[in-house]
Amino acid sequence: MPQSKLKATFMRGGTSKAVVFSRQDLPADPAQWDPIFLSVMGSPDPNGRQLDGMGGGLSSLSKVCVVGAPTRPDADIDYTFAQISVKSAAVDYSANCGNMSSAMGPFAVNEGLVIAPANGEAVVRIHNTNTGKIIIARFPMNDGEVETEGDMKIDGVGGEGAPVRLEFIDPGGTRTGRLLPTGLPCDHFDIPGLGSIEASLIDAANPCVFVAAASLGKDGSEMPEALESDPVFLERMEAIRCAASVAMGLAPDIAEAAKIPSVPKVAMIVSPRRMTTLSGRQLEPSDMSLGIRMISIGQPHRAVPITGATCLAIAVRIAGTLPNRMASAGDGPITIAHPSGTTVVDAAVEHADDPAKARAIHGAVYRTSRRLFEGNVFYRAAQTQALAKRRA
Repeated sequence: MPQSKLKATFMRGGTSKAVVFSRQDLPADPAQWDPIFLSVMGSPDPNGRQLDGMGGGLSSLSKVCVVGAPTRPDADIDYTFAQISVKSAAVDYSANCGNMSSAMGPFAVNEGLVIAPANGEAVVRIHNTNTGKIIIARFPMNDGEVETEGDMKIDGVGGEGAPVRLEFIDPGGTRTGRLLPTGLPCDHFDIPGLGSIEASLIDAANPCVFVAAASLGKDGSEMPEALESDPVFLERMEAIRCAASVAMGLAPDIAEAAKIPSVPKVAMIVSPRRMTTLSGRQLEPSDMSLGIRMISIGQPHRAVPITGATCLAIAVRIAGTLPNRMASAGDGPITIAHPSGTTVVDAAVEHADDPAKARAIHGAVYRTSRRLFEGNVFYRAAQTQALAKRRA
């Protein structure tokens, strides 16, 4: 059977990369998308490399975005994010990707979906269909083109670029309808091998669960490779994630929670301390408000997802949460240390001293993005479906 093809664009957004489709180029029925996306990305691949597709063998490099006309009056575009599993035939639409959100405004302008000024600042209101939330993207234009040259550097990405400011508007309750899904700033779970463990469950930008590194026997400065080679640690983090998923109402039981690996995100956090980045740079306690090591689809993240960083910054503003108690932060921007360096996030919360009444006003972060390739991607959807059935 000959291969099929679709018009597509390959883009970097922050510390992630994705294949981006225009909604009009895909089948009208979204139920037909999964086999296409899996084949395009090279999944499932038991070797974990996705060599037969566009994926890069990591959760941050195995993503698809779909952009189309808006379905609500306060937006300029609709944006749907799909997380493609590397080793299994799974496509997850349950959460957003903050990093790739930074590429959606530029994509929309380049595709003519949104009219932007020839020079100055473009403003695109993005309706993320995964969360039902609005994200405002602001980025510079130069002589009718999206500007990519600039002096902004983000840790985890080589070189410099033009800044893209993302404002996550009213980001609380993206999946559960509540900023604090259980109504408490902290909960306790009984985890095999650990006993009772304290965690903060926050639903902002994406649902996340935060635990102290010390409660896992870690110091919070471990490299991703070290965490990846520690199966006991990964099993415990997954057990915490699944327990939190049930407590947040995202899944009815542990078995069902295990089937939704992308939400909630799970991370261990640590108070400011000396740590080394993947590039060998030394970070001092004064360089950060707190540190994080986040797990994405079972893999230790090389940086920190933007939605995870936004959720963490909002949690810092809520009295009584673990992030609030562990962070060294005033009223200004919050600097989050991760394996690749630091990410600066701003966040505002109403009634922060009363967790029961807390409301996230916004979370804002700066990224860079770049269009890398445009043309056609080829796929073999029928073969992917057959392969998935054989491995099920």
